Amino acid sequence: MARDFLGVGWKFPIRVNARGGLSYSRHEQDIEEAIWLILATAKGERVMEPNFGCGIHDYVFAPNNPGTRGSIAYEVQSALANFERRIDVENVRVESFPDSDNRLLIYVDYRVRSTNAKRNFVYPFYLTES
Repeated sequence: MARDFLGVGWKFPIRVNARGGLSYSRHEQDIEEAIWLILATAKGERVMEPNFGCGIHDYVFAPNNPGTRGSIAYEVQSALANFERRIDVENVRVESFPDSDNRLLIYVDYRVRSTNAKRNFVYPFYLTES
């Protein structure tokens, strides 16, 4: 268990394993699921943690333009810096999805602090409903 310092947490979404207990994610998978949770949670959504989450949800119905994409990149960078201390975010890129005006792809390049391993993550975000 040389990588246990990276963490263990409930699998996201929460699910029951074959023995009737909770399923857990470990190591890099736990970090990746934590990133997903941060980006998928709107600020104010959690009653006991009103500052937890990412401000990208304020951009639903915003125009798909460079200003919006830059603001979303800033919100992602800030949220991950505040809530995921196991990583250093190296780059956040937001690009329009080909053939869609309402779908964005958020690319996050990060480094796991304790192992110095470089990883990336892609999160889809919709400006309007499909």
